Amino acid sequence: MADPISLTPTALAKIKTIQAENDGKLRVFVNGGGCAGFSYGFAVDAEIADDDTVIQNALVVDALSYQYLAGSVIDYAEDIMGSKFVINNPLAVTTCGCGESFTV
Repeated sequence: MADPISLTPTALAKIKTIQAENDGKLRVFVNGGGCAGFSYGFAVDAEIADDDTVIQNALVVDALSYQYLAGSVIDYAEDIMGSKFVINNPLAVTTCGCGESFTV
């Protein structure tokens, strides 16, 4: 398997809060598109497929997205601009200004 995806304690705490408020686990995925080529997405999902990877019993990643997220560290940040999950992806060669899309 590729390098593991890890969660910071702050991200894990936020994901657990989301789980407690919703029926399902938080799913992170990669889509084609975005200003830099690929974009990240998050959704609450009650369904877990056989080829999904569950990280720390909280975050679900499908097999296709995992290859683009391998080795990433997912954090959760709050500042005066708002709050969001931040993905530090070592596979990203370039990223856009908003940090929500990337190129491998």
